[in-house]
Amino acid sequence: MSTPRIGVTGMWSNQIHGLRFDGSAVSAAVLRSVIRAGGEPLTLFAESALPAEERVRDLDGLLVPGGSDVDPARYRQEPDPATSPADFAAQDQFEADLMAAAIAQGVPVLAICRGFQLLNVEHGGTLVQDVPADSPHRNSVHDVTLAADSALAAAIGRSELPVSSYHHQAVDRVGDGLRVVGRASDGVVEALEHPTADLIAVQWHPEDTAATDVTQHAIFRWIVDRARDRAAERDAT
Repeated sequence: MSTPRIGVTGMWSNQIHGLRFDGSAVSAAVLRSVIRAGGEPLTLFAESALPAEERVRDLDGLLVPGGSDVDPARYRQEPDPATSPADFAAQDQFEADLMAAAIAQGVPVLAICRGFQLLNVEHGGTLVQDVPADSPHRNSVHDVTLAADSALAAAIGRSELPVSSYHHQAVDRVGDGLRVVGRASDGVVEALEHPTADLIAVQWHPEDTAATDVTQHAIFRWIVDRARDRAAERDAT
């Protein structure tokens, strides 16, 4: 059985411990979660001599993880004082281009937190730039209810689950063509799917507990399994 290659977008940071200058980082928990699910994570740098279409063509799956806030200019808003965009100005475009290319080519996509929000924005949606200070979404575990007929519910085998939540922004207007398949009890959108793409997007951080929670692990198993299927289909042609 082949080991599928999962591209994981790196976050360009002005400062990384152990480096003299700037660097590119990905959460170790995300990388370990992909490995645990049977995939090989490949960190993607924000600059490349290759167009996004060609970079994606060599991948079996794409994972866009959490990170800095999406630039409000992308959804035609002025920044809130609490909004903290990426250090690298082209970070949003880098990830947006890869997601668009993956969707166009049928490459499976898993988008987490920032990736989830960027997906919504790239489909014409908007964000709440700063949820209330006492919101359970900022740093807690809370419940999410999923649509029973969603790909996400099928992947994890249940329609209700507790999630590890750490975000100060949230979906406001849902992007065109995206389907809301998960909400928290306060109505905040927690999961999105695309009607024609092999894609799952979640607002929470499944990597936080995937090592001990089979439900969260199943989300990474989904992207790895779908990537393996795609690789097999490609090899057969």
